Amino acid sequence: MNEEIGIKKDEKILEEAKKVQEVQTPIKAGLKTKEAIVANWLPRYTGRPLDDFGKYIILTNFSKYIQLFSEWHDNAPVMGLDKPMQSVTADGITIINFGMGSSVAATVMDLLTAISPKAVIFLGKCGSLKKKINVGELILPIAGIRGEGTSNDYMPAEVPALPAFALQKAISTTIRDFQRDYWTGTCYTTNRRVWEHDKVFKRLLKRLRATAVDMETATIFVTGFANKIPTGALLLVSDQPMVPEGVKTSESDSKVTEQYVETHLHIGIESLKQLINNGLTVRHLKF
Repeated sequence: MNEEIGIKKDEKILEEAKKVQEVQTPIKAGLKTKEAIVANWLPRYTGRPLDDFGKYIILTNFSKYIQLFSEWHDNAPVMGLDKPMQSVTADGITIINFGMGSSVAATVMDLLTAISPKAVIFLGKCGSLKKKINVGELILPIAGIRGEGTSNDYMPAEVPALPAFALQKAISTTIRDFQRDYWTGTCYTTNRRVWEHDKVFKRLLKRLRATAVDMETATIFVTGFANKIPTGALLLVSDQPMVPEGVKTSESDSKVTEQYVETHLHIGIESLKQLINNGLTVRHLKF
């Protein structure tokens, strides 16, 4: 099953979506403050009213995660099928497919300030930069390396891209509850989508000793810090781009989806439920 399954063509999803009334953000003049802008734009980008968002958020880049989350929660309706971002809310958790890349990652983190989430987990895919870390394994990043540039608009370059420690701890505990293991280390975040042929860029990645490479993690950590939102991430290794044989293809990505995505999403959901059920706070930094 291909990861980029067309949820907009899924008859069950379309039928459930018809049962809900999406919000149409009115055109307003004079949105002078950030608060006013994000309160107007979050519904505009998602079709979901502000009071219908959970306080615990899962971010993803892939529609398959949205489809599974809906199915696992009694086919909870998918909203925003005609919007830039699709979402589902159930059990106090909202999952959002925000798209791909650091600029939209920063955008969704800005928009989420409209609801002041208690925790945000990014469930993304990444490329392994180590031969010993195989496709299908999990990486729990302890930091991001800011190679994308987007985060420079939020915090000075000297500020490290760090997750909320308590949130990563909750994810770690959940992974072990699933009797899985994980790798840790830093994730290099880049704006480049096609670089696998670039030997100079590969040498840079080796010198940095990063564990993984992606296009969102460092951005989400920095924009979370800038926006006073506790953020964490759990990355699923989808490819090994340092060798030609490991570069992602449509066929290889479909296998990753079929074999590993359900567990990835289950861990993300259960990590947030651990926080919800135990009443734990993950805000440990003085923003």
